[in-house]
Order: sequence, then C-alpha cells, then structure tokens
Amino acid sequence: MPKRLRLTRRFPVAMTEDGYRRLKRFAKEAGLDEGEALSFLFENFDSVLDHDTFGHRLRLFNAELEARKK
Repeated sequence: MPKRLRLTRRFPVAMTEDGYRRLKRFAKEAGLDEGEALSFLFENFDSVLDHDTFGHRLRLFNAELEARKK
C-alpha cells in the first residue's frame, strides 16, 4: 500500500516573483500543488541538486539579494 503524503507543516514563505512562477510551472508540469512540489524538492534535495553549479548560483543570488529587496 502506498504511503500517504501528509503535509504536517505550514509556514509563511517569502519568494521572488521569478521563483514563485517557476514553482507554479514545476508543480503544474508534475501534477502537484505548490506545497507538494516543495515537499518533493526538499525531500529529494541531494538528488535534484547540481552540485557543480550550486555554490556559484548561491553566490550570485546572495550578491543580487539586497538589490532585489529594494
């Protein structure tokens, strides 16, 4: 019998418009709602992450973060 997905945590999330649009597109393509899509991504974080580019992308995001907040 398949394990039932139980969403046990709810929390307010602040996202960029680009990030939210991408989340909605991913969720729609996968047949999930946004919460289920986030659960999938974080439960499988190590296998969906490109370890070669993650550090570089994170540095770029952090460098642009203050400008995005304005």
